[in-house]
Amino acid sequence: MKNEGVPIVKEGLPFLMVFLVGAFGFWIGGIWPLTLLFLFLTGFSAYFFRNPERLPPIGASLVASPADGKVIFVGNVREPEFLQEEMLKVSIFMSLFDVHVNRVPIDGTVRDMKYHKGRFLAASEDRASEENERNAMLIETARGQKIVLVQVAGLVARRIVCYPSVGAYILKGQRMGLIRFGSRCDMFFPKGTQIVVKKGDKVVGGETILAQLKES
Repeated sequence: MKNEGVPIVKEGLPFLMVFLVGAFGFWIGGIWPLTLLFLFLTGFSAYFFRNPERLPPIGASLVASPADGKVIFVGNVREPEFLQEEMLKVSIFMSLFDVHVNRVPIDGTVRDMKYHKGRFLAASEDRASEENERNAMLIETARGQKIVLVQVAGLVARRIVCYPSVGAYILKGQRMGLIRFGSRCDMFFPKGTQIVVKKGDKVVGGETILAQLKES
């Protein structure tokens, strides 16, 4: 996967360089207010695109959170993209201050992927899951269990990045992409899955256990 072992993801480097060069130019010109503004933007870009190491939970049935953020929904819904059946859904909202690198939630094979253009409503709104720009991925585990992961753009997000392709075998905890500037991740689990988080919980991408799949 991309961006392994680097402190800032490569997608953030253009922003970092533009703001840094701008700060240098305004400093040369003696325009201190803009120098300070661009130094702040440089620092924020480095902070936003930070890329920490994570240790995924051990256990084939344990599903890790795909993102840092806050759980804003847990419940039964109909999965609309691939399976067209009632599943357990967990939604995670990522604020501007959360790490935005997304992680693979469980070992498995990417069986399908769908990208939808859409609106840019606040990612915390329930309708954002269906109306916003989004990228959905169907993952099948070695036991044949299927889960769905959806990256959803937010109010100011303007690009969803997803590294795996259909047919790829992915490993829990790997970096799988990111969403720029405020967004959410929705996960759909088969019936019988034990959800171990609740609405309002803070989760850490690649580390926090969201659920345990039924082992039988």
